[in-house]
Amino acid sequence: MKRSTLVLILVFGGLAVVVAGGLVAAVFVAALQDEGEGGLGSPALGYITIEGTISDSRETVRDIRQLSRNSAVRGLLVRVDSPGGVVTPAHEIYTELKRVRESGKPVVVSMGTVAASGGYYVSAPADMIVANPGTLTGSIGVIMELPILRGLLDKLGMRVEVVKSREHKDIGSPFRDMTPGDRALLQGVVADVYEQFVAVVSQEREIPLDSVRRFADGRILTGRQALALGLVDTLGTLEDAKLIAAEICGIKGEPRLVKPAPKLNVWLRRLMDGMSEKLLGVPQIPRLSYRW
Repeated sequence: MKRSTLVLILVFGGLAVVVAGGLVAAVFVAALQDEGEGGLGSPALGYITIEGTISDSRETVRDIRQLSRNSAVRGLLVRVDSPGGVVTPAHEIYTELKRVRESGKPVVVSMGTVAASGGYYVSAPADMIVANPGTLTGSIGVIMELPILRGLLDKLGMRVEVVKSREHKDIGSPFRDMTPGDRALLQGVVADVYEQFVAVVSQEREIPLDSVRRFADGRILTGRQALALGLVDTLGTLEDAKLIAAEICGIKGEPRLVKPAPKLNVWLRRLMDGMSEKLLGVPQIPRLSYRW
């Protein structure tokens, strides 16, 4: 057998295993998506997790909407374990959770190991935020990172010629150094998005803007420190948060948890996105991030 043929067999065989594994996982998760006491149709809590870097809001927004439209779901329990991520997806998740709260269904957030920056942003609209004492949270701020490849190209004897309409059209280009004008313009963008973040925290947590700015300098906080500043409501575990959510929603006893139905295409997309991020190392385009 030719070597090239063997390689193709191994590649397609590996893809088949991945797809088959995804199907099995989807079926298994679907079988477990309804947990707790009581039968189908009894009062329940919708349960979703927001984990890892927030880079795409579509799956999470879909899950929130699916659960909020379930007549048996009295409120949402959201587990957040994220260092944050890209600004727009974080804001879209925040907006969707706020919409659920304003519709009359309570939202309770349980913070895990990390719920910082964008992880805090998506937690802000909750009726109740429960953090572990050692949760790392806070990190209220905005960052933009731009890789510069000019030095590497110089060593390789390569260069990139750019034809542009005006001076800022290639702002953020990795093929040239940033000019003072570029930096001033981008700093203005970052400052504007930062002010939006501070305003959200002030509004949702009912803390004066000036008070928020005193600790909104990017610093991280423990859950206990965040409690003292009014950023969270109480300390406790995921189990504590579940019982608090059940009490707020008027559910007696151990609450039934309803999880969103998984979709195979979402699983495959997340797998491919994760692989590309690891291979590339850095984002392909400049982007604003609420990230610690």
